Amino acid sequence: MRCPFCKHRDTRVIDSRFSGEGDTIRRRRMCSSCDRRFTTYERVEETVPVVVKKDGRREPFDRNKIIAGLKRACEKRPVSMETIEEITDRIERLAAESGGKEIPSAEMGTAVMNELHSIDQVAYVRFASVYRSFKDIDEFMRELEDLIRLRKDNSSGEIRPRDKKGEPTS
Repeated sequence: MRCPFCKHRDTRVIDSRFSGEGDTIRRRRMCSSCDRRFTTYERVEETVPVVVKKDGRREPFDRNKIIAGLKRACEKRPVSMETIEEITDRIERLAAESGGKEIPSAEMGTAVMNELHSIDQVAYVRFASVYRSFKDIDEFMRELEDLIRLRKDNSSGEIRPRDKKGEPTS
């Protein structure tokens, strides 16, 4: 590992620790030339599939897009940045574990909505209104009524995603 200070290539690891959920290793290193210390992080490079958009375009999975969408939905809500990062990690893991080379953006959106539903229902409705592109107030009201019904009927809070026509999917 090259020293970020003097650019010398000979450095040694003086301490290693697991970070987060054990999927990252934090290493303290020391340069043999200038004796300065620095930290590096090592994590497995997971192969995540390409996301297939609604219009058929394909783009590489980008966790920053998920974080940005979650931030917008959770704006002025009591949801920490740490929670947003954890949700993003779970979604990224879901994409990587799907096993395929491609994953539909609809699956990603549904996963985000399911996560938000269990964290903050206002953020969930905000995200759903953009993601599902509600055409009128009736579609929006139908979603709110479903939330109210689910709150009364189901203490677990599990939601059933809806298709483009507003019908529950199985």
